[in-house]
Amino acid sequence: MTFDVRNLAERYTAAWNSKDATSVAAFYSPKGSLTVNDGPPAVGRSAIAGVAQGFMTDFPDMKLFMDGLSVQGDQAVYRWTLEGTNTGPGGTGKRVRISGFEEWRIGADGFIAESQGHFDSADFQRQLGRGVDEPA
Repeated sequence: MTFDVRNLAERYTAAWNSKDATSVAAFYSPKGSLTVNDGPPAVGRSAIAGVAQGFMTDFPDMKLFMDGLSVQGDQAVYRWTLEGTNTGPGGTGKRVRISGFEEWRIGADGFIAESQGHFDSADFQRQLGRGVDEPA
């Protein structure tokens, strides 16, 4: 890979912490995709911005931390921890701390072509004070 994926990951983390969903989506190829926990993929920057905005709205004080990065060819694994208080509309007021990872495929254009995101949703729901089967 001819560019610095660590720099991309650090700037991606900063974009999440900027609370600007459009800046998060700008790290993806125009037709890139983001899938969270095997849900339906968000395809395209507008849809990806919508996913990011959802987290930013639900956790207005959220902070994202980069825990690690491993790279092999055009594949990378970005490890992260999110901390925040669920005070957005309909929020529980509970503070959460979850860790997860994204499996990235980096396109020839240097943008994220595909991201498969994973975190423990049962633990997330427990921290929110909800049952696993209750809607987020």
